[in-house]
This record gives sequence, C-alpha cells and structure tokens, in this order.
Amino acid sequence: MIQTDELTCNDAQTLYRCFIAYDDDNLQPKPTVLIIHDWEGRHQFMCDKAIQLAKMGYVGIAVDMYGEGETYASKAERRAHMAPMMDNRTLITERVSLAINAAKAHPQVNPELISIMGYCFGGLCALDAARAGFDIKGVVSFHGRLTPPTSEICANIKAKILVLHGFDDPIVPPEQVFAFTREMTDKKADWQLHMYGLTQHSFTNPTANDDEMGLHYDEKADRRSWASASDFLKEVFKS
Repeated sequence: MIQTDELTCNDAQTLYRCFIAYDDDNLQPKPTVLIIHDWEGRHQFMCDKAIQLAKMGYVGIAVDMYGEGETYASKAERRAHMAPMMDNRTLITERVSLAINAAKAHPQVNPELISIMGYCFGGLCALDAARAGFDIKGVVSFHGRLTPPTSEICANIKAKILVLHGFDDPIVPPEQVFAFTREMTDKKADWQLHMYGLTQHSFTNPTANDDEMGLHYDEKADRRSWASASDFLKEVFKS
C-alpha cells in the first residue's frame, strides 16, 4: 500500500516540509527520486508525482525549496521567492543537500540509489546538484532553466543527465540549450537531450496556459517526456 508522510529538514532559519511517498508492502530500502518544484512551490502536482513514482517501486520525495511547504499564486510572489536562489546559486545546492540528507536517513530509502528530477526552476536545481558533484545517480530536467551559475560550483559531474525541453520555449531558447550542451560536453558529463517540436515552456503542467510567458501544456510532449524519464531512471538505478 502506498504510504505518504511529511519529511522535514532545516537550516538555521527555516523548516522545509518535504512530502514522501512509498509502498510499504516492500520493506527493503528502495531507489529514491527527489522531485523539485517549479517557481510556485511544493504544490500538489509535485506530491502527485511522488505518489506516481512510489507506484513504480521507488520512493518519491517532493522537495520543499521555499520552506514551510509554502506555495504562491501570483507571479510577483513566485518571482520574489525564486529570485534569491537564482541570484545566489549556492542556496540551491545547500537546500538540495538538506533534502538528500533527510532522504538518506529514512528507512525506506537506499542511500546509494538517489536521483533528482525537477520542473522549470526545479530543473535548474537538479542540474546544479549535478554541477556541484553530488554523489547521485542521475538528474532529469523537465523544461528547466539551463544557464550555469556565474561562479564555478562544479567538482566532477557524477550524475547522468537527461534534459527534456520544448524547442519553442521562450524562457529558455535554443541558443541557451546549445550553450548547455557545450557546457556539459566540456565537463565530460554523460548527458542526453530530448527536444520536442512546437512545444513551449511548462509542457508537463495541465494547468499551464499563459500566452504572455509562453507557458502551455502539451499532452504529447508530457507523455513522451515521462516515458523518457522513466526509462532513464531504470537505466541509472541499474548501472
């Protein structure tokens, strides 16, 4: 049976309320996937992804990057909470590290088999974890931001990398995508990129419908990207 619970971690200022899902019919520690949210916060879509991953035999953990499990409705609020981490990327790796350590302490989690997936802002967080040399198996970015940090945080990239991206994404246009591929190649990372034609930003989010920002759901890209991510997780957890 799928069980869900809160998994907390904290730094000196903030309590982070993550959401964990797992199948307790199997008591053995399991491969684990951390899911990092977009700029809205740790909303229900991310928790549903954790449950979906639990049904696939993993432990799914929806990470809280903002603290107290808060979510924000307006664009202004979302920008205000995302901007400090975009301006200081070490905050991202510090908070992801807290979540990883909390996950490793859970009895359902195999600490040797951890991957991260992220959406939009969360895709950047997942990639920064790889750039920082975290000892994880893989990272998946769904329509994520790709720009590297201004200061070098990369030790040696250990994680395999999968980027799933819309070719018509106005927030992360093709020139940024190609710059990312050069970055990963220069760093000798094991990377792959899947581009979806006629597809904009937030293509996995059924509620995305914003012409101004270019946020639009695409059922075909959503389905194809999840299939690619599922295959990728099987690969990295067996290697």
